[in-house]
Amino acid sequence: MKTEKYTPQPIDTTDVKLPEELEQLVEQMSKNVHEVWAETRIAQGWTYGEQRNDELKTHPCLVPYEELPEEEKEYDHNTSIGTLKLILKLGFNISK
Repeated sequence: MKTEKYTPQPIDTTDVKLPEELEQLVEQMSKNVHEVWAETRIAQGWTYGEQRNDELKTHPCLVPYEELPEEEKEYDHNTSIGTLKLILKLGFNISK
């Protein structure tokens, strides 16, 4: 068993600016991030519920992306932006 404190060290992408042409990709990725999360939860036996309940496996975000509260959409949006920025930071190109 490890007793050392874990300190996350993500790659700094604050200097990366996403090109405007990737905005549509960010939106598509954001929706897909939610879809993958929801699919995984449902496969684990979770269902929709007005309140999150880990014991009953209910979650209020098991709805289509368009029906999510804005703060939940923002989480998926930030995940997508962070992923794209990392790809660019690592020297990869994104093209259609």
